[in-house]
Amino acid sequence: MAAALVSGGVWWAQDGEPSGPAPAAVAAPPQPGPVTAPPAVAESKAGQQAGRGAARPTGEVGAGAPKPPQSKSPQSKPEPPQSKPKPSPSPSVKRPPAPLPPSPPRQVAVPAITIEAPVMRLGLDASGRLLSPPVDNPRVTGWYAGGATPGETGTAIMVGHRDTRRGPAVFINLDALKPGNTVRVTREDGITAVFTVHRVSTFDKDQFPDKEVYGPAKRPELRLLTCGGAFDREDGYEANIVVFAHLTATEPSKA
Repeated sequence: MAAALVSGGVWWAQDGEPSGPAPAAVAAPPQPGPVTAPPAVAESKAGQQAGRGAARPTGEVGAGAPKPPQSKSPQSKPEPPQSKPKPSPSPSVKRPPAPLPPSPPRQVAVPAITIEAPVMRLGLDASGRLLSPPVDNPRVTGWYAGGATPGETGTAIMVGHRDTRRGPAVFINLDALKPGNTVRVTREDGITAVFTVHRVSTFDKDQFPDKEVYGPAKRPELRLLTCGGAFDREDGYEANIVVFAHLTATEPSKA
């Protein structure tokens, strides 16, 4: 079976193919605008007027003013100045890694659910439908080659079967992931893009949020999709499981 690349498209069927609409054509991500400095805080008029007309500090000795009386008792030695404690360094804020240049994925690993699987490219058939990973090889995941590659700015889409007629498939436990779990995608350039899960959701096929799942992103993001919910032999699975993740680290090529 295949899934249409249109909003509200065909859902994946009962043989274990993800039962959700295939992604709409991924538009080029918007270019971020220039970063502007925060506006300076203007000095109030009242403060300016007070500055112009401020009196001299009290306690100053002017011409003709009596001198303060001198104490006859011996002056005590001044105490040595106390050294001020050094402020403790503030914890450094870890910045997100810079987006990577385009490079197709080669392998995906999800340690929390013991996944390590090869990745194949998915294109479109003559009808403009997204092809699915082969049912006779349920341990393979598929990447939508018409979208962003994992690690570059945009939304990368990867799909996998939950099960097939032969039994469990690569994404059987995808709904067990939790925020904070990681997804590691090794690319053809040898770089590993590390994504951190920030959301796991199940969407009914009648209420699937196409733009939220497949829409462009201003940072490198990743979506993992498979089928979910109740299963019907005629209509297939009633929902899709979607894992939302974003790039949090990169590891250079070991070659």
